[in-house]
Amino acid sequence: MNDTPARDEITDWFISLQNEICSSLEQADGSGKFIPDRWERPGGGGGISRVLTNGTVIEKGGVNFSAVWGKTPEPTLKTLNLPADQQPDFFATGVSIVLHPHNPFVPIIHMNVRYFEMSNGIWWFGGGIDLTPHYVKEADARFFHSELKKVCDRFDPGYYNEFKTWADNYFFIRHRNETRGIGGIFFDNLKSNERFTKRDRFEFVKAVGLAFAPTYTELMKQNKSASYNDSHKQWQFLRRGRYVEFNLVWDRGTKFGLETDGRTESILMSLPPQANWQYNYQPAEGSAEQATLAFLRKGIGWT
Repeated sequence: MNDTPARDEITDWFISLQNEICSSLEQADGSGKFIPDRWERPGGGGGISRVLTNGTVIEKGGVNFSAVWGKTPEPTLKTLNLPADQQPDFFATGVSIVLHPHNPFVPIIHMNVRYFEMSNGIWWFGGGIDLTPHYVKEADARFFHSELKKVCDRFDPGYYNEFKTWADNYFFIRHRNETRGIGGIFFDNLKSNERFTKRDRFEFVKAVGLAFAPTYTELMKQNKSASYNDSHKQWQFLRRGRYVEFNLVWDRGTKFGLETDGRTESILMSLPPQANWQYNYQPAEGSAEQATLAFLRKGIGWT
């Protein structure tokens, strides 16, 4: 195996990951099917959006693959502190997932694994997995984080703490002063250095991608039959509203997709089928809703 994976190998693996995750989720859902939607980007490249709607467990979910290329947009050059007059070509590929369940006791989940390179030789991997429960169950949170820690520990004992902190800081709704959910892991700009080769970085990204389906399908199994009422659904809609706020205001992936003329339907696939905003909503004292809000802060140790 070549120690320096090329873009074709990385791209092919992301395609296989999309297929594997869709198959696992369909089996766990029981009735829903992912419908593929192939698209092309006018500036170069395209992808396959696979969307499931109104399944038994998943109300709306998307598993997107993309591989796009062209001239690097100026906002990206600015982020990298590169001169705008030297506009190199870029290539970006990855898989992005968001799942919104029917049952308020099944959490929302997001995953993204991606690779980016430029014609000037710059490249990196990024990604992560994070969980957004409508109602935080401590046992589920500990299970979720322990599974991510197992993946991280296989590659470096410092990865989990570093990437968990990164997730806490990234998935933070600043204008609300609350985290989007219970976090997970987030990493970006993973390059080669004196310790890690490009192959090492790719193998870690692959391990993160492969951890997604078994971790989330277990959470589906544990919570899909929980009874709920209209009050629970109304809270779910409010929490979905917070999810929308983060994705449209703060998420860098959403901004990058729009800046590079990506396919709007695929980029906004992450939005839920229904979300509510209620003016100055305050949960009842001692309620499960209030307890959940108390967990939406940085720095909680779940492992």
